[in-house]
Amino acid sequence: MKVLLINGSPHEKGCTYTALAEVAGQLNKNGVDAEILWLGTEPIKSCLGCRGCAKLHSRCVFGGDVVETAQEKLETCDGIIVGSPVHYAGASGQVTSFLGRLFYSGSALLQNKPASAVVSCRRGGASAAYEALNKFFQMSNMPVVTSQYWNQVHGNTPDEVRQDLEGLQTMRTLADNMAWLLKSIEAGKAAGVKSPEREAKLRTNFIR
Repeated sequence: MKVLLINGSPHEKGCTYTALAEVAGQLNKNGVDAEILWLGTEPIKSCLGCRGCAKLHSRCVFGGDVVETAQEKLETCDGIIVGSPVHYAGASGQVTSFLGRLFYSGSALLQNKPASAVVSCRRGGASAAYEALNKFFQMSNMPVVTSQYWNQVHGNTPDEVRQDLEGLQTMRTLADNMAWLLKSIEAGKAAGVKSPEREAKLRTNFIR
């Protein structure tokens, strides 16, 4: 079993990474592999809603960037955790653009995979950013993994985050819960429990 952790911060080894590294370490202790993918600092194109991905087997028409890299990795991953710093009470622009294209083009690849969000803030805005990230999972048939508190850490530097003992414990509990759910799903499949069958999607527009 393997979980892909997305570092949506422009700082490769900053506060968001510190939180995700705590999760990754605890996943490893539970026998689950973990990989942290940094989105980098290059601009990530936003989804244009062109629907070209429908003709490319659930791959975005832009291609050749970190979105495509993540989709390739997710083919062999069982879960995903998305981490972001808090910018103006929301997720970073990088991670928002990334998720927009990832989910619009690759929702079939993501459904049924357990997911969670992690946010890092200096002081405030964490719960608003956390809620926005979770909405990607909630409308994509993905079980949302929780912890003992909202998945957030506080601090302006990695050293300050390491002093947030409650935040780090929340990260470890998240990892424990993710590992437990992945193992439960695996045990269910071994016992013959099948994934839910999906109805053809219905869309209702309210303009008549």
